[in-house]
Amino acid sequence: MSSHTDAHPQTITLRGPHKTRRIRYLGEHNALGWRCKLYGIAMEGELPRDSLVASARAVAERVLPQPPVTGPGGDDDRYGIGLIIAHDGRDRAYVIVAWFAGENEIYERLLSAPLDGTSQLEPHPSPAVGCVWELEVVDFERRAWLEHVLKGPDIEAYFAAHLNTEV
Repeated sequence: MSSHTDAHPQTITLRGPHKTRRIRYLGEHNALGWRCKLYGIAMEGELPRDSLVASARAVAERVLPQPPVTGPGGDDDRYGIGLIIAHDGRDRAYVIVAWFAGENEIYERLLSAPLDGTSQLEPHPSPAVGCVWELEVVDFERRAWLEHVLKGPDIEAYFAAHLNTEV
């Protein structure tokens, strides 16, 4: 009879020590009727590369559903409010495009590209939803939505709430 520890090792081999990454609010981005908060995460430096941020803006227009706002009572009530995360990672460039729907749901698309090909963003090939740095932003936005919209509703207070941190 095997124990739980036999099936699951108690150590994880890391590629190196944890290195803090900067998460910065980059401003509001309006895309085809959508109003989005734009964030950048950089493994090196203060901000992700300009080319990745530009690609994130462009891909958001490709993946955000249309129309941005739908009426109540449908399968996918949308409000035209979302967020975009551009992340210069260790092995790849990542972009998350997310939006709020159904009052309390977050819909999300994760895209990635080779570090040297940020204009080649495509759906990420694994079922990942994001990394710990990207999910820090999603969690902040989840809490801001709960506080300012669901308990409000005050859309302008939601857009005034920004995350700038190091994780």
